[in-house]
Amino acid sequence: MTRHAGPHGPADGMVLTGTGAVTSIGRGTDEVFEALCAGRSGRAALRAFPADRFRARYAYEIDDRPADGQDVPLRATRWLLQAVEEALADAGLDDDLSRVPVLVGTGLRELRSAELGWRDGAEFDIARLHFGTALRERFGAVRTYTVSNACSASLHTLAMGHDMLTAGIAETVVVAGVDSVTESMFGLLDRVQMTGPDRVRPFDRGRRGTLMGDGAAAVVLTRQTAAAARATEVKGRLRGVSMNCDAAHATAPDPRGIAAAVRQAHRLAGVKPEDIDLVLLHGTGTVLNDEAEATALDEVFGPHAGGPLMTALKSMTGHTSGGSGLLSLIMAARTLATGRVPATLGLDDPVPDAARFRIVRPGDTPEQPDTAAPLRLAQVNAFGFGGVNSVAVLERAA
Repeated sequence: MTRHAGPHGPADGMVLTGTGAVTSIGRGTDEVFEALCAGRSGRAALRAFPADRFRARYAYEIDDRPADGQDVPLRATRWLLQAVEEALADAGLDDDLSRVPVLVGTGLRELRSAELGWRDGAEFDIARLHFGTALRERFGAVRTYTVSNACSASLHTLAMGHDMLTAGIAETVVVAGVDSVTESMFGLLDRVQMTGPDRVRPFDRGRRGTLMGDGAAAVVLTRQTAAAARATEVKGRLRGVSMNCDAAHATAPDPRGIAAAVRQAHRLAGVKPEDIDLVLLHGTGTVLNDEAEATALDEVFGPHAGGPLMTALKSMTGHTSGGSGLLSLIMAARTLATGRVPATLGLDDPVPDAARFRIVRPGDTPEQPDTAAPLRLAQVNAFGFGGVNSVAVLERAA
């Protein structure tokens, strides 16, 4: 089954008016983007729990624990609220979300808090697992939705938010994504990956797997007319978002499902592959995911595969799971606005499958090569376990 962000695609006029981000490399959209452009990595020795039980010893964590280093509950909720606060302020809105739907995409919700409560006796109210409780307390939010849907979750909620605007259910929505490094998921990845990775190296021959990262992202999505009425600065225009579930395998990605999601996004956006100037890759650094993504893009773009610039942010932030797609969308908006394209760290020897792609590497000029033709359209990829794929197309603000 394939769902999408409304039947009208580019005619809907949905725009981003505010953004917020919290990651291991920065707090706030500006700081995160500057860190990405500087090639700064959030990789560090694992801090959340003892590393001696795992082969992998590193993660991309937000370093905001108490001075004693002990982990505490509700850190994911804290980042979510920070990201939403920034997005609202950036959009020129107050903190009252009593009439604004809030949609949160996540892979694991507050699973880390549940782990701490179960094993260490840390205080954790199960009602806070879905984020709605905290959003109501902080912003007065009445309509909140937590979608726990693997690594493409925040682009799924973006599509749902677009649906709500298209259907006239709301004039403005807040869309967010968040996840934290959890011991159970860290252990799961440690068992299914052939070797313990020391860093995330998307599309490199020496890649050994993915590592988790903490992160939250949020955007204010509204109708173009509503933004104009408020004289709000537009960060980017959402042309279309696709969603599908190919259900080909519980964990392994299917290039056919990914290709279908990309084609659907292009159709909804009213664009062709040769129109895309920039691709924010899912780029997890695992053998199967990188191969499947490269195969799908090569199939869809065909002779135009060498056209768009490409980058993979997980090389610096780690895999921020359910929030990763929305984080890439926010950074895509910044890249379109500035022409600065963050490089993919650790990409020393590209795999043959990606040989035709223009993946920006360390040492490449981060600015767009042709200033006479500024970057206009970006494609953002996000794929998850079970074949839940989502792709967004974003247009540079005029």
